[in-house]
Amino acid sequence: MQGTHTEAKRRLLEHLKRSGPTTAGAIAESFELTEVAVRQHLQGLHENGLVEQARGMPSGRGRPSTLWSLTEKSMSLFPDRNGELVVSLLGASKKTFGSKGTEKLLRERARHQVEAYRSQVPSTDQPIGSRVRALAKLRTGEGYMAEAVPHDDGSWLLIEHHCPICEAATECPGLCNSELEVFRETLGPGCVVERTAHILEGSDRCVYIISKSE
Repeated sequence: MQGTHTEAKRRLLEHLKRSGPTTAGAIAESFELTEVAVRQHLQGLHENGLVEQARGMPSGRGRPSTLWSLTEKSMSLFPDRNGELVVSLLGASKKTFGSKGTEKLLRERARHQVEAYRSQVPSTDQPIGSRVRALAKLRTGEGYMAEAVPHDDGSWLLIEHHCPICEAATECPGLCNSELEVFRETLGPGCVVERTAHILEGSDRCVYIISKSE
């Protein structure tokens, strides 16, 4: 994350990016801080236009809780992987080589991704969880703020809380369309990968459910 904010404020912004709207009390519990300290940090971020608050649904007979969330302005603090440059290069590629040439370029990119991921993800004889966690770690290193979450039924969620190429993917959906196949090839034939939420379709994160094939 870019910017000159204190480490505490950077961690808080990242927490809100991952969790979505949440209360100061929940943040305090997660960070093992007092709620007063958390509210002070939130107020500072609010004054800078980076977070906003809204009333949540009341719980029982109590007053409605205050939910804190990120603003559009805060998105500039997260990695963008030079989106404008990528958009420009893709536009030049399509103009120079045509749609088929751009599709070939994206296929080649996907092939290199699979090779890079496979070299760092455990082999298919290892538990599915170890493979998904390794993939999440790689994606986080690329700016996707990814995490691997296990389900009781043995399946896993790969959740990406940020898209560092969102601007480019909006202009060229092929960048995202190939990711399902990249994940499937990386994790191996024994895994089924389905996307259940997509940032480009209005979700606040991309979510993939990964399970063993029958």
